[in-house]
Amino acid sequence: MKQLKQQFVDSWHELRKTKVMAVAAMLIAIGVILGFFSVQLTEFIRIGFSGIPNELASMLFGPVVGGIMGGIGDILKFLIKPTGPYFFGYTLNAMLGPVIYGIFFYHRPIQLGRVVAAKITVALLVNLLLGTWWLTILYGKGFLAILPARFIKQVVSVPIDSVIFYVLAKTLERSKAISMIKK
Repeated sequence: MKQLKQQFVDSWHELRKTKVMAVAAMLIAIGVILGFFSVQLTEFIRIGFSGIPNELASMLFGPVVGGIMGGIGDILKFLIKPTGPYFFGYTLNAMLGPVIYGIFFYHRPIQLGRVVAAKITVALLVNLLLGTWWLTILYGKGFLAILPARFIKQVVSVPIDSVIFYVLAKTLERSKAISMIKK
């Protein structure tokens, strides 16, 4: 528990660094741009890559920076390209996901098992449970009626997203890009 608290304290202190703010701003911009390339398959299923910059920020700068960045990015994406009514629940999801990723990745080595565990945690808690609840509130659909389709989407996307993030993070690590940013 002490280690978890220290992660949040360290991440909070990252906000004081100009380099962190500049990198976070660039990652937000990348996330907004990647948001233009998401594909809406059905009313409930969308595939996209705009979450990758949030995961990277959480890995580099921790759960506090990742959560703040996720919230700002979500609001900007909505203002630039709305895909439905604004609902704070989705902004909360956009903040909670990076906080969870920060808990799993910040000050820890990138390992495939850790990436899969983080993706499963976010998929179950944030995307499946909270996301389905928000859809129920917004559209009046029955929670249990839409849960199976959303579950299938998560089952399909978790392995794909895990491999994409793991390969990207390891590539950045090997290229020394991460150590250059952390200096």
